[in-house]
Amino acid sequence: QVQLVESGGDSVQAGGSLRLSCAASGIVTSEESMAWFRQAPGKEREGVAASAPTGRGTYYADSVQGRFAVFHDNAKNIMYLQLNSLKPEDTAMYYCAYSALYLAGLASATTYGTWGQGTQVTVSS
Repeated sequence: QVQLVESGGDSVQAGGSLRLSCAASGIVTSEESMAWFRQAPGKEREGVAASAPTGRGTYYADSVQGRFAVFHDNAKNIMYLQLNSLKPEDTAMYYCAYSALYLAGLASATTYGTWGQGTQVTVSS
């Protein structure tokens, strides 16, 4: 069974950077997809970035394109999300998600069957 554990969330000022980590265990194939989502209070969970560990592609929401980057350390089974040029509107709980399917794109939250517990990112102006 796949388990995901996020870390790296913090409070930073606007313009700052953070790197989030998602440590995955139980993944046994190279055909899965993983993604980062975020949810701010009172808002729906939204997709931020997605990738396939085999490097077939990375996908980003328009709101973070050019500022965030998703990448993997396949040897350690860790997915990272580098957050640069942070804005107050990036404040949210960030979750990593896993699907046993290869997904070409940033799919909806309901597509992913396994979630981590989340890590909080707070950006002050």
